[in-house]
Amino acid sequence: MTARTGKTFTLGLWINRKEGDPVWIGRRPTVHLMTKDEGTYISGKAEPRPGGGKSADDIVIMHLQGSTQVDALGHYWKDNTLYNGFDSRTTIGGLAKDDVSKLAERGILGRGVLLDVARHKGKGSLDKGEMISFSDLLDTAKEEGVKINKHDIILVRTGFLKTFYEKGPNEFYKDFSEPGITYERELVKWFYENEFIAYGSDTIASEQTYSSTLGIMLPLHIFFLNYLGLPIMEMLWLEELAKDCAEDGQYDFFFIASPLKVIGGTGSPINPIVIK
Repeated sequence: MTARTGKTFTLGLWINRKEGDPVWIGRRPTVHLMTKDEGTYISGKAEPRPGGGKSADDIVIMHLQGSTQVDALGHYWKDNTLYNGFDSRTTIGGLAKDDVSKLAERGILGRGVLLDVARHKGKGSLDKGEMISFSDLLDTAKEEGVKINKHDIILVRTGFLKTFYEKGPNEFYKDFSEPGITYERELVKWFYENEFIAYGSDTIASEQTYSSTLGIMLPLHIFFLNYLGLPIMEMLWLEELAKDCAEDGQYDFFFIASPLKVIGGTGSPINPIVIK
């Protein structure tokens, strides 16, 4: 896939908004602290460098999965076995196997395809807990006129993430249940046979929270990460990209995301770039 127009879009969320950022329930908000600023000099705790130069410095305390991010393959598992058969005890004290640094050594890049399911269904955003079926994905691709190829990177827009900013956290987290794809035999087979490089969506978990087909939480985390070795990207900001795709009719593009090389990390923040 080569870029055609040179238009670029970044898919990362804003971090450390004073109004708050979306995070999975139970995770703590990001903490941003200044370790040096003009106040340091005013208080006499530091002197300007020779020549008069001053500097500001800061730290961030956040969940590695506290914003737009990619899951390491060892982030989620079933029973006692990680992807590639590693014992789940290797996660104790940090992921000794299947950590995000392995993924970061190569990054995620290739031909991306946006499946704007919300637009296909005629909605600004899907409803809480709404299931996206496998046929919904195929019908969306057909309507968009985009061909899905082997080794693509699949992005699915629900429009749900923007409701956090539009309606506020209280409404967003009330009876929390995100929309998205979920386990269907045909869907998992499709992902497996096409050897997709990665999958991502604009929700915190990138799949239906409570599966309509299995009645459990987040089954695709097991099938994608634990069984297929398929990275999941979460909390992608797809609004401007989706608008542009609808305007020019081009739903495929060059996609690149570079995780941080966090040794032992269960995931990493990313700010993916799309080039059309």
